[in-house]
Amino acid sequence: MTLTVTTWYLEQTAPDDLAPATAPPAEQRVRIARAEVASPEFSRFLYASVGGDITWTDRLGWSYGQWEEFLGRPGVETWVAYERDTPAGFVELDAQAGGDVEISYFGLLPAFRGRRIGGHLLAYGTARAWDLDGRWPGREKTRRVWVHTCSKDGRYALDNYRRRGFQVYATEKTEEAEVPTPGPWPGA
Repeated sequence: MTLTVTTWYLEQTAPDDLAPATAPPAEQRVRIARAEVASPEFSRFLYASVGGDITWTDRLGWSYGQWEEFLGRPGVETWVAYERDTPAGFVELDAQAGGDVEISYFGLLPAFRGRRIGGHLLAYGTARAWDLDGRWPGREKTRRVWVHTCSKDGRYALDNYRRRGFQVYATEKTEEAEVPTPGPWPGA
C-alpha cells in the first residue's frame, strides 16, 4: 500500500522574520541548553524517541561512526529542551555553504507535546540558527534558515513553523510505501 506524502519547504531570510513564542509557565521549569559534547548515543536517543511515532526512519540505520561523523561537522548543533531536568525535545541545526542553516530535525517526545514547549523551543532554536556564526569562528554569517516538514510529521508542525515566521517556498507530493511506525528502537 502507498500513501501520498506532501512535503513543505519553509524559510526565513532575515532575523526579523522570527516571531517569538510564549514561554511555557514557570512552574514547568523548562530550560534549553546546547549539547556541546557530540554524543551519538544521546542524539540517537533524541531522534528515535521524538520520531518513533511519526515515522522518522532515515537515521535509524546509521552506524555509530555515521552519527559521530555528522555530529562532528563544524556548525552542527543540538539544542535540547528540558522540563524539570528531563529531556523533552530537541532542535538540530546544520550549517551549510552560502550562509544557509537547516533545521534538520525538531520535535518533542510524545509525553511533552501539548505543553507549550514546542513553539518556545522552535523560536529559541531558530534564533540560535541566526547567530550560529558567532559560535563557529570562520563560519559565514547566516543569510537564510530553512526547514522542511511533511504530512507524516506531527499535526501541528507546519502551523508551528508558520507561527514562528517561516514562509513556504516550495511544496512537493510524492508516493511512498507505507512505513510502519518503528518505535524508539528497533526491537524495543
